[in-house]
Amino acid sequence: MIAGKSLDQPNSIADAAAQSADHAIKATQRVANEALDTLAGSVQGMRQQATPLLNRASDEAEALVQHGADALRETAKQLRHKARHASETTVSYIKHEPVKAMLIAAATGAALMALISLMHRSRDRS
Repeated sequence: MIAGKSLDQPNSIADAAAQSADHAIKATQRVANEALDTLAGSVQGMRQQATPLLNRASDEAEALVQHGADALRETAKQLRHKARHASETTVSYIKHEPVKAMLIAAATGAALMALISLMHRSRDRS
């Protein structure tokens, strides 16, 4: 009988060790699951906080683009108006003062030719 008890004792120690290891594994799994749940909750909370900020930033960027496009259209409209006005003024001046217009055009052409000639000479000297 004594020999039977001594044979059972290592089995009971092994069983106790296995049971203790099993408890440790389950406790570790439980802690890991809780940590993952906490992390998932944190990520979800961050996502919920970030979504409105990203939506607002997107809306503001879209508004800026729209404002820029509107300003560009308005500037183009003003430039077309000024160019049309300058053209009409020039045509009117030529109709009312054709001789003066021809003299101004000739003088402007001569001045441009003189300038081009000076630039060409300065390049030749370099």
